[in-house]
Amino acid sequence: MKLFTKPKSEEDRLIEGCIAGERAMQRLLYDLYSKKMMMVCLRYAPTNFEAEDIMQEGFVKVFANVQNFKKDCPLEFWIRRIMINTALKHLRQKSLLTVSHEAEEAVNISSDSFSLSGFSMDELLSTIQSLAPRYRMVFNLYAIEGYNHKEIGEMLGISEGTSKSQYSRARAILQSMLSRQDKSYQEHVISKR
Repeated sequence: MKLFTKPKSEEDRLIEGCIAGERAMQRLLYDLYSKKMMMVCLRYAPTNFEAEDIMQEGFVKVFANVQNFKKDCPLEFWIRRIMINTALKHLRQKSLLTVSHEAEEAVNISSDSFSLSGFSMDELLSTIQSLAPRYRMVFNLYAIEGYNHKEIGEMLGISEGTSKSQYSRARAILQSMLSRQDKSYQEHVISKR
């Protein structure tokens, strides 16, 4: 009796090639994921130059640890997690991730009159990058990456309450900055008429 074996997927061949150290497969993996991972790194880094450094360091870790990928999640998710951890480590080393351990006053935000739909990805990214590192980290981890406040607290060494208040503050700051940008744009358009 012959057992049916499932043919290897392209992702399986890619992972096996990377484990074997095949440069062509490493290049293919890099080409497949580098643009998405650069966007991740840009959200955490204060400058494009640092984002590039973080991404390069992250891919070195990916290739060094690809044999540990257990396939219990999508490959992209695994790579993204490495990029996030690399960014957090980078910012800690640069002392840019100074997180207040004091409880901060939560800010109530009315989302009724505010929408992100009128802003380009570049405008949003630039605005997120301008946040103080502690607010940027919590905002990215919660709003974009989908971690809960307990997980964020563990990752950053802060309390769950501090994570919540810093997220609220980051959101309020972003809303204020984007509202000013939107108002300036509308005034510019009106003045051109």
